[in-house]
Order: sequence, then structure tokens, then C-alpha cells
Amino acid sequence: QVQLVESGGGLVQPGGSLRLSCAASGITIFSMYLMSWYRQAPGKQREFVAVISGGGTTNYADSVKGRFTISRDNAKNTVYLQMNSLKPEDTAAYYCNYQHYWGQGIQVTVSS
Repeated sequence: QVQLVESGGGLVQPGGSLRLSCAASGITIFSMYLMSWYRQAPGKQREFVAVISGGGTTNYADSVKGRFTISRDNAKNTVYLQMNSLKPEDTAAYYCNYQHYWGQGIQVTVSS
């Protein structure tokens, strides 16, 4: 029984920052597995944002490189997405992902 619960979204002005959190439960050895963030804007397909391995290796979509940072705290079974220099085009529902499990999605809206 895997649960992924996102928090930290909301409304922010362009250039602002948000930190999303994803608290995971039901993953026996959390530190071993890849954790990812995806996002989906209205009328668009869900797209990859960032991934972090159990060992801390990261990769990002080109659209967010240099602005977003994925990290994890294995002691807390939590993965984070620090989002800086936010742009209106970052507006989307953001989803935490582990294998075929997904969080409920959390809205990030970047608007002036």
C-alpha cells in the first residue's frame, strides 16, 4: 500500500519560489528507489520534470534546468522540489511519482 501526498503548492508571482513536498508511505526501503516529479497543464500531456535516484543522482527536464532542484530526505521518506524563478508556463498540477504510483496532484499557479 503506497501513498504519496504532495503539499506546498499555491499561487505565486513570476520570479517567485515554492517548495513542493511529497511524503511517501508504504515503500519499505525508500532510499533504494527513484522518485520523480511530473506536471500537467490544462490541455497538455503530463510531462516529466525531475527525478532523483536512491543515491541522490538527479536529472531534469530542459525546461526547468537551473531553476528547479529535486532532493530527498530518506530519513523522512520525503522528496522535495524546490522551484525558483518561476514562470507563468510553470503553471500546472504537479504530481509526485514512484513506479506506477502517483500522488493526488497539487496545483502551482504562477501569475501576476
